[in-house]
Amino acid sequence: MRLRILIFHGYLLGGTGSNVYNAALAEALGRAGHEVHLLCQDRAPFAHPWVDAAGDWDGGSLVVNERRSPARITVYRPAIDLLPVYVPDRYEGVEARPLPALSEAEVEDYLARNVAAAREVATRARPDVALANHLVMGPVVLARALEDMGVPYAVKIHGSALEYVVKPYPRFLPYALEGIRPARGVLVGSRHTAESLWAALGEEGLEDKTRLGPPGVDVERFTPRDPGAALAGWAGLRQRLAGTPSAPDTSSAPSSFAVTAGEAARALGGIDPSRDRVVVFVGKLIASKGVDLLLAAWPLVLQRVPDARLLVVGFGAFRGGLESLARALGRGDLATARSLRAEDGRSLPELGAFLDHLTGEAAAAYCDAAADLEGRVHWAGRLEHAELADVLPAAEAMAVPSTFPEAFGMVAAEAAACGAFPVVAAHSGLAEVARSLAAEVPAPARRWLTFEVGPRSVEQLADALASWLIAPGELRAATREAIVGVARARYSWEGVARTVVAAAQGRLDELPSP
Repeated sequence: MRLRILIFHGYLLGGTGSNVYNAALAEALGRAGHEVHLLCQDRAPFAHPWVDAAGDWDGGSLVVNERRSPARITVYRPAIDLLPVYVPDRYEGVEARPLPALSEAEVEDYLARNVAAAREVATRARPDVALANHLVMGPVVLARALEDMGVPYAVKIHGSALEYVVKPYPRFLPYALEGIRPARGVLVGSRHTAESLWAALGEEGLEDKTRLGPPGVDVERFTPRDPGAALAGWAGLRQRLAGTPSAPDTSSAPSSFAVTAGEAARALGGIDPSRDRVVVFVGKLIASKGVDLLLAAWPLVLQRVPDARLLVVGFGAFRGGLESLARALGRGDLATARSLRAEDGRSLPELGAFLDHLTGEAAAAYCDAAADLEGRVHWAGRLEHAELADVLPAAEAMAVPSTFPEAFGMVAAEAAACGAFPVVAAHSGLAEVARSLAAEVPAPARRWLTFEVGPRSVEQLADALASWLIAPGELRAATREAIVGVARARYSWEGVARTVVAAAQGRLDELPSP
């Protein structure tokens, strides 16, 4: 049955997990024959080939431009002056500030503008069901916009709004409750996120309508390749990036989401997957993603695997600090490395614990291995999500060292789908992905899937990565076959789309509890 579906996201359609989620979900819903109306803040919707029409209120009233008719997927951009975000970032064309830094008047103005836009779209489109993303502010936008319209909706919890805003800043709890109470279903990526949500909101009946709804993987795009095809994909991406001029810097504070094609091409060009042992990190460059642990672990990896290379894909406010860490480690300046603080001034306890215990001959050997660290770490900046499909098949492993709870390990699942072995922190949604893989991989490889966040994080992460890279060929081949099979069997966007519709309609008996 064809449905008209309204989605409120409020951010972009690429660059981070929730952005990719909404883009892939809309595309999957369109493929299933549904009519989709998606509200977000993407300023280049027609850059996405699946978008049929785009609307905005830039002239004071809604204007919709179609490039295909009838339009199956329409993207709308409400007119706002200030964009509330969960972690500091820069966005093109709009001021972005963390939600806790906004006044009540600024929050209410943001809500009013989006409520008006969502209500106008709903009035025109007459949706059958709707989906709100993020605990704040998407659900409260739909609760107010759809009031008295009889449109059922579900809420998708991505994690950032819960962990970075609602839990540490109780003044946002009323907004979260206002938005989540009328929802027919609430989707989470993991049991960990569900328990965190239930504890934070303390809402009676919330557990009964919470269901498991992790993101998906495009298993037709993210797929393993033979060595020749993987190398060709890597080289082809590098050539395309080298031939793509980077957007001119027209402002003093360019968007964090901008792609610097030249930088990415140089990073890929510095690695030869036919010779080098490639490990990839993909994610925001903020302290909670644990990239400092990965950089500190890399000399330990090099001690055992001298031809290992690390490709860092991502952007964020902590990039400068991470580059400083790599330089300090490379010159053996462990004191400067120990003094590093996060982008918000927080200490880095796991990094500090490792460096504090690095003494004597072990420290000397570590510094020797770290001498070429800058030459063994390659910074790509941001890549488009689709471009990762040409990177991951050429990688041997993916590191996901987050120290903060993650709603789901989508990048780990995508790496697994390509045959790149994911090594993840043993907590939250990451651990649940690891458990699904561990159930099928050969026993010797299971312990390399995870590491514990704590005083020995750096050593454990390094050991898992190095042990995988030097494992016998037969074990590696069997493990890759297993992780690819799990990813294809458990994760697909078509399944995600069906889950969203069922949750919005309240058909919760059809969905698994977290």
